[in-house]
Formats: sequence, structure tokens, C-alpha cells
Amino acid sequence: MECILCQNLLTHKIDSHYYHCDTCFAYVKDVRYYFSAEQEKQHYEFHNNDVNDIGYQKFTSPITNEILARFEPNTLGLDFGCGKGPVITKQLVDRGYAVRLYDPYFHPDKSYVNQRYDYIFSCEVFEHFYHPHQEIMHLKKLLKPKGILLIMTHLYVDQVPFESWYYRKDETHVFIYTPKTFEYIAQRYHFNILNSTERLIVLESTTT
Repeated sequence: MECILCQNLLTHKIDSHYYHCDTCFAYVKDVRYYFSAEQEKQHYEFHNNDVNDIGYQKFTSPITNEILARFEPNTLGLDFGCGKGPVITKQLVDRGYAVRLYDPYFHPDKSYVNQRYDYIFSCEVFEHFYHPHQEIMHLKKLLKPKGILLIMTHLYVDQVPFESWYYRKDETHVFIYTPKTFEYIAQRYHFNILNSTERLIVLESTTT
């Protein structure tokens, strides 16, 4: 199969389910193990994402704090892949921010494409993309010049052997990023990397 981000031919299978891409340095699940849309939605229905849960607010706070530090309430944001419990959006709206919601299963209104955004955030979403190339291109087009894309996912940095890593074991995770993957993304899709940690990546859209 081809890498779903960079279209490189995948030949290096590192375990029963995943390939390692030698071009974008991501870990790519074999397409034979993808969930159907029905299976995906059923899986997400079991997520207990209560927007009032303090633990959930703390878990998502890296994105919330970045937005509060970088933007004023008179800007417009998009919560892309917000799921059943858009906790970040609630935290921002409670402070007077304007945020649109989109999720293919729980907030499927596609009118969000008719606006451009100062910032877009995706919390625990990018690892689920079956077509990350198309999704990143789509988000790039929705950003205003110098707009910010905030991504919360868990990068693989050799924490443990990949096959035993907890994040790889989630059956809905199909694309695992590394720091080098985001370097590739920044170069290919014309972003500047403003911040990069093991859990949070902040990208600024360039005008190129």
C-alpha cells in the first residue's frame, strides 16, 4: 500500500498491523484493519467526554491555553473533529470566544466551509484520519493568512517498543506521527512550526 500522507510505497512493515514510512517517518496502519464508518461511530459513542469533567478539561488544556494566549475573543475558531463533548469549545465560549463545530458523526453541518478561520484546533483527531493529505489540504484552505492550526495527538518518540505502545493499540488509530512527520508536513504544506511537544503541535500557515 501507499502512505496515506506522502504516497510513498510502504515496504517496511514493523509489526502485524503497521508500516513505517521512510519518507514522512510516520507509522501507517495496514488498510485491511481500518474500521468501517459504522464501527467508528459505535466506538466513539462509548467515549465518556463530559465537558464539565475537570480531568477532561485538564487533559485538553494545552490547546485551550495556547488559544487563550494567542487570540482575543473577537477572532473565529473551528473545532474540527469535536466529537460528542466539545470541551475546548465550551471553555472558550464561556470566555466570550466564537467557535464553530464540525464532526462527521456528531456535528455534521458542513456550512463551516463557508468561513475562514483565525485558528483551527483538532484534539485527538489527526491519528484517526484515513486521508491525512486531503484533510491537511482542506484545513489549510480554511485558515486565514497566518492562521494557526493546533493539533493534539501523541507523537511516537521511542517511548517504548512501538508494538507495545498504548496509542498504537487503539483500533481507530490508523496514522501515528513522529516529530519528523510534522517537519515533513510543515515543509510540504507550507507551515511554520511555532511549538512542538510530545502532545501538542502548533503550526502557522504561510502565504506560500
